[in-house]
Amino acid sequence: MQGTIEQRIAEKFANLNREQRAAVHRHMQGQGISLARIPIVPCRREGNPPLSYAQARQWFLWNLDPDSTAYHISGALRLDGELDVEAVRSCFDALSARHEALRTVFRETEDGEAWQEVLPVLAPEFQLIALSAHAPEERDGAVRAAAEACANRVFDLRQGPLLRVGLIRESAQRHVLVLAMHHIISDGWSLDVLTREFAELYRAARLGGTADLPPLSVQYADYALWQRSWLEAGERERQLAYWRAHLGGKQPVLQLHADGARRSDGQYRAARARAVIPVALVQDLQRLVQARGATLFMVLLAGWQVLLHRYSGMADIRVGIPSANRHRSETSGMLGFFVNTQVLRSELQGEHTLEQALERARTAALAAQEHQDLPFEQLVDALQVERVLGQNPLFQVMYNHQRAGGGLDSLPGLNVTRYELGKQAAQLELVLDTTEHPDGTVEAALTYAAELFGSAAMARMLRHYETVLRHFAEDAGQTLGDMPLLGTQDLAQLAGWGESPLSFDASTPVHRMFEQQAAQTPDAAALTCGGERLTYAALNTRANRLAHYLISLGVGPERKVGVALERGVDMVAALLAVLKSGAAYVPLDPDYPQDRLAYVMQDGGIGHLLTQTALLGRIPQGAATVLALDAHEPLGASWPAAAAHCGNPDVALHGDHLAYAIYTSGSTGKPKGVAVRHEALSHFLLSMREAPGITADNRVLALTSLAFDIAALELFLPLISGAQILLTAQGADDILPMAAQARPAGACCSLPVGSQAASRACAVARRCSPTWQPPCSRPVWSYGICTDRPKRPSGPAYAAWKQAKSPSAVQLPARNCTCWTPRCKPCRRVWRANFTSAASAWRAAI
Repeated sequence: MQGTIEQRIAEKFANLNREQRAAVHRHMQGQGISLARIPIVPCRREGNPPLSYAQARQWFLWNLDPDSTAYHISGALRLDGELDVEAVRSCFDALSARHEALRTVFRETEDGEAWQEVLPVLAPEFQLIALSAHAPEERDGAVRAAAEACANRVFDLRQGPLLRVGLIRESAQRHVLVLAMHHIISDGWSLDVLTREFAELYRAARLGGTADLPPLSVQYADYALWQRSWLEAGERERQLAYWRAHLGGKQPVLQLHADGARRSDGQYRAARARAVIPVALVQDLQRLVQARGATLFMVLLAGWQVLLHRYSGMADIRVGIPSANRHRSETSGMLGFFVNTQVLRSELQGEHTLEQALERARTAALAAQEHQDLPFEQLVDALQVERVLGQNPLFQVMYNHQRAGGGLDSLPGLNVTRYELGKQAAQLELVLDTTEHPDGTVEAALTYAAELFGSAAMARMLRHYETVLRHFAEDAGQTLGDMPLLGTQDLAQLAGWGESPLSFDASTPVHRMFEQQAAQTPDAAALTCGGERLTYAALNTRANRLAHYLISLGVGPERKVGVALERGVDMVAALLAVLKSGAAYVPLDPDYPQDRLAYVMQDGGIGHLLTQTALLGRIPQGAATVLALDAHEPLGASWPAAAAHCGNPDVALHGDHLAYAIYTSGSTGKPKGVAVRHEALSHFLLSMREAPGITADNRVLALTSLAFDIAALELFLPLISGAQILLTAQGADDILPMAAQARPAGACCSLPVGSQAASRACAVARRCSPTWQPPCSRPVWSYGICTDRPKRPSGPAYAAWKQAKSPSAVQLPARNCTCWTPRCKPCRRVWRANFTSAASAWRAAI
């Protein structure tokens, strides 16, 4: 009797308008009666039946990208034995007649409002694919290709059918059954319902009798109308209030480190990595959660959140959780799109314990169950989340936990096993699925965007996930920050990375190596700038005189000397002098804003400043002792006691003493000072001298601002190698005359991408060498310039040149990389080729 009364109330409630339903809901709330007690009843099929909220979202996504396979629900079974093909076809026809969702197509009114139309008859698409004629060694590949093609062929939501059945015949006794549906009429639960009911119908067809399928009290269109009525009556506001409080006003974006670049449209291929959590560990976790009133799902979720916290360094971790949303008896056996997505938030800090992380996951999961009906799309709209193409709102990773059912062990005359299909497009960048199996194990599977993450990185992430779970089981009282994450394999890999085959004795500071080179080749040209040219001996003498004077002023190790000079021979001599005095230089570009220069002077603790008279008004001096080099002729013979101070200073230094300090661009705030030790600088330059390599015959075109770190490479590498620096003077507009001085082999330079100097250098490179090609867009451009540029040969000479040159001699390798790093073999090849082979082959040809 009670059920009959509630049924009549539900029928009357369904026929009320929105305002009337809201009034009834308020009245029932006042009486302490939950509207959830009203059953779902068949609705009147008048007008255009509305879509459910989840269907409305799918309709929008399909119209946005009709060719996407990201929202296909598919599965496959391998059937071994005698199969009745016509019985299979009739079973799915019967299922279509039983479930209105399989006969539903979608329409749109003139004003753009979507609605669902249930057709009286709509047979599923059934395709029998015979592959038995293929050779045995080719059959497996052909079957997989056919199965994936069946699952991935797009659906037309306006025409249907939205259920596709593919039956692939390998032989008379071996088939693969593929089922594919669009998400707008189905979900994972629905696929299980469809499979179970197919099995019941097939047994009845083969053995005789009637399939024992319970009648459906309502269909999905009835549920869609009930859902809208229930939420619009007031339940939406109640649940939304909880989610607003749970998620707060700010919605952070979790961006894990990726192996590839993120696409603006967010479209990626899906790949999968799997691991099995052992039975013993699962049992330990079961004991942990039982003692704390939690579930296995909660500790597995907490482990995932902790891992994301450790990987990202973020404290606010949001994970999307799919909810079956079938807590009402009327929906348990129905086909349709019921699944909803919830966002479970956990705020984690390094001082929190694993036990606290579990309790936060438990609290959030229990509260989410009480508020699981609010459609995710409405939550996104209510929170006014900024929509970004290619980025999921509210969360960026998901977690799903399920229990594996008994499955279909057999059908009459058939042995049934699961056939794994390849995934289609990736819905998200990263999804973790855990599945409890009857044998006590838990399978963990990562579905990831193949263009973003490598398979090795995902396998490592699964290992780390198991490590986190072991810490939960063994010592839940340890803090997240102290929890060791790397295993033996990871530590061994780190040790391998730390062992370089290139090893150099970097105990000699850079200025000492320069002094040794000056002693070996005193008369060789070291530096050319404008009309001035210095030999190694002359440059060393200039630097020594200034170094001795700095020492007399108290400059020494760990002191910092600012260098704010216009580009010229004095600038290079000043850098060497500071190093010879034992101090560290801090480069200051005179063209930089005064606010930045003042900050660097103060933050760097600069005690002495080397500059020029013309720059005194542009460089904030602070409390530093200022030396205007041009005013005192510090590098000339008239410098005080110059004759007695021409020798190399003998200042004791070790590898950890500072060589220089350089400041970042400050793009994320104030500039940050980076201190570089003598040993690090020496090791870097020695490795670069080894590979890509530089010789005394090379000329290095130095264009870079002294405040850019690559300037140390441009200036010091040639000086320790006997090469010559071609330094562009301050404000030089045309570098072609300077580049033309580099004979016979060539010149090199290193520049930031997009800089004005880089553009000029590219123009020079093209004018100097017709075969030069621009390098890839790396943070730093490094390239060779062939400066022998006779007229292009023609006729027999051109043919001889083409025959003489090696393809790798003047062209970039296939990967188009010239990053100028010591371990990059293509770059090493290009370096040597562009500096030597191109010029020699050209000269030989003409």
